[in-house]
Amino acid sequence: MASVFDVAKYILEKYGAVSAMKLQKLVYYSQAWSLVWDDDPLFDEEIEAWANGPVVRELYEKHRGIFKVHVDMMSGCSGNLTDNEKDTINIVCDFYNKKNAQELSDMTHQEGPWKDARFGLEERERGSRIISKESMAEYYSSL
Repeated sequence: MASVFDVAKYILEKYGAVSAMKLQKLVYYSQAWSLVWDDDPLFDEEIEAWANGPVVRELYEKHRGIFKVHVDMMSGCSGNLTDNEKDTINIVCDFYNKKNAQELSDMTHQEGPWKDARFGLEERERGSRIISKESMAEYYSSL
């Protein structure tokens, strides 16, 4: 199975440098739709419900303190992705990449998986609760 770094590397190779927040959201939506369309996760790393939306902590640690993430900053290997996984990422990114990072963050704040994981936390309160793959698959398959 590919890692979150492989997915991020592929996104950056195909779509160019993006803000760290936007990369996190593109990775999140790629995982969500893979769970729906392919019945499999793209990567094993957990996604956490942070105040600014879904975040993969391992990916965050890689780009911490950097606003714009470039392909040469990512250690993954896009060759670890299957053609089907790349197709999923392409469809997701072709749709979501048109939005800016704040729009993507705002979208996640309106959706069940992030809201459910944040239940009981204040809007700007720090939190690291896991957004379960099950909740993502259930929510996005209903759209």
